[in-house]
Amino acid sequence: MASAERPGCPAWVEPMTQSTARTEHDAPAASQDLPHPGPEGHQATAMPKGAVLPDGPSSLSSNSNMTTRELQEYWRSEKGRWKPIKLLFEIVSARIEQRRISKFVMYQIVVIQTGSFDSNKAVLERRYSDFEKLQKSLLKTYREEIEDVVFPGKRLTGNFSEEMIDERRLALREYLRLLYAIRAVRRSRELLDFLTRPELREAFGCLRAGQYARALDTLLRVVPLLERLTAHCPAAPVPALCAVLVCHRDLERPAEAFAAGERALRCLQARESHRYYLPLLEAMVHLAYSLGKDFAALQGRLEESQARWPSHRGFSLKELTVREYLS
Repeated sequence: MASAERPGCPAWVEPMTQSTARTEHDAPAASQDLPHPGPEGHQATAMPKGAVLPDGPSSLSSNSNMTTRELQEYWRSEKGRWKPIKLLFEIVSARIEQRRISKFVMYQIVVIQTGSFDSNKAVLERRYSDFEKLQKSLLKTYREEIEDVVFPGKRLTGNFSEEMIDERRLALREYLRLLYAIRAVRRSRELLDFLTRPELREAFGCLRAGQYARALDTLLRVVPLLERLTAHCPAAPVPALCAVLVCHRDLERPAEAFAAGERALRCLQARESHRYYLPLLEAMVHLAYSLGKDFAALQGRLEESQARWPSHRGFSLKELTVREYLS
């Protein structure tokens, strides 16, 4: 899978999280956004130069005639709106899996948002070898940042004892907590892939096979976590949200498909050059028509974008989504 260009994304300065690991000010400037997991050779296009998100802090004009008090109130409001999302990792259980030629421990990870009741907690399972792969990939890019993070190693014997499994469960929970405390790491492609890629690969594989209900079940579980992990880059969940649209549409649930499309369009504000923008608008126009909604505004946006980006016309939304996570 080819790496995509990195379009500009809004970011904010987050409060420093205390931990024994090297913290925010120690880390180098991390990428503010994530590459899209597009098909081989198909790169995402960058946001047009000078474009800004209308909902972000940069929407304040440099020629504003605000008074000092009005400016203070404005930035106070923006600061409150752009609070970072904080996540808590718990490894609630572990079980031994016995396969024909292998035996391993599977850990169940629960990810919840702190500060309020979380009805969309994410539940995923990973093997110890998955944690090992994460550690090795992080060392390639963030060796200095994670030098104080202790990774629980293997032992020669006793890896399947109840005592050892419980000890490692607690150690892996602390490992995830320390990684997430490092700004550069929690925004990294490596951590995002560890937490979401297996489920996304499964979902897009089901989509390609026409198993829409099964794909949708997995997508609805992983998309909330994906959105939280990529809050600094709103366009990152767009392929998954568009896959949700396609599944609902092909299951003849146009209202749910339209709702998913609206979420995806909100993620693409000021990103008309994004490879999903035109196919998504085309799908939304057809859905709005089938639902009896006023589609004139969507049709107008579509025609304007087609005139502005004629080279982007080609794939339908479904043709684009089935090309994701092929490797």
